[in-house]
Amino acid sequence: MSDHLNISDFLSPVNLHEVSHDEGYKDGQLGKTIAVYSEEFPDLDEAQIVIVGCGEQRGSGLIHGHSEAPDIIRRHFYSLYYWHQDIKIADVGNIKVGSLFTDSYAALKTVVQELMNDGKTVIILGGSHDLTLSQYNAYAENKKTIEASCVDALIDLNLESPFRHENFLMEMLTGEPNYIRHYNHIAFQSYYVHPRMLETMDKLRFDCYRVGSVKENIDEMEPVIRNSNLFSFDITAIASAYAPASTLSPNGLNGEEACVLMRYAGMSPNVNSIGIYGYDVQHDKDELTAKQISHMLWYVLDGRSRGRRESELDERDSFNEYHTAFAEVETTFLQSKKTGRWWMQLPDKKFIACSYKDYLLASSNEIPERWLRAQERG
Repeated sequence: MSDHLNISDFLSPVNLHEVSHDEGYKDGQLGKTIAVYSEEFPDLDEAQIVIVGCGEQRGSGLIHGHSEAPDIIRRHFYSLYYWHQDIKIADVGNIKVGSLFTDSYAALKTVVQELMNDGKTVIILGGSHDLTLSQYNAYAENKKTIEASCVDALIDLNLESPFRHENFLMEMLTGEPNYIRHYNHIAFQSYYVHPRMLETMDKLRFDCYRVGSVKENIDEMEPVIRNSNLFSFDITAIASAYAPASTLSPNGLNGEEACVLMRYAGMSPNVNSIGIYGYDVQHDKDELTAKQISHMLWYVLDGRSRGRRESELDERDSFNEYHTAFAEVETTFLQSKKTGRWWMQLPDKKFIACSYKDYLLASSNEIPERWLRAQERG
């Protein structure tokens, strides 16, 4: 880690006895292989993925500001089996709770920024969804312009709400200076969203995907997430039957769909921070939501392991190359021989992530929406 800042000052170690109920872990389980900050701060040199807990939830109006959510998720995650030997994981414990929630924000931002600057992919086990702001500020502090994707049943732009977790997106998307090049909102539920809000998002050229269309064509979300740097998941996006602590809606993503989206985040070569937020322990039943989240984390590892096998785009022997023309525009599509993923070339010769559907549209002389939106954003 960089010498000028010791991030352990902001962190409390994981109490392994509490997390494991003193049972310990069997050979082959993740708890045996993760380098955990329980007594001494772990050596992070080998780690590609670093977990940090932040139970801060005062931004959602809960007075008892600190949640045990990260440790309960750990209990279930550590007991899963470690299939991806090529991925090394560390866990640096929990952000110390500040006297104000803004203190916790600042500590989380600093820790995430330092870890990303050290080349790590950071997974944040939240507290409330407004912690996404700290996740974003870790990039803003470096003046790095990014693409961000949020999975959430709601679009948190409710300016009438006194609670930060219901309006933090306003600051993230419109604050100055702004480092959001593009924003995707995945799996919103229309009946909870004012129609004018969607018009506003569209004017800003941001892309919003209804939960129904996500469920019907979930593979269309892969290129959306592949292009992102920041990925934030609010568990309200999951139907309450699959995540009992998600009390917002009986509708939403099912457990497998949530895992698929997390695998896409893991596969992306660009995503280097992933936050899972909104898990309120008090509403959980038999810790089923914690188990669901632990499976989602496992799929991040699965995706990262698959994504590491991908070739660089200039290694053209590893790709099928297709030249096509639509609306008098000539372009090139690439399909990976290793993972089956697709890219398309824009007029400025840059390649962006796309899907097989985009290729089929272009082949039938139609302009893919993804191509148009990318052009509009310049």
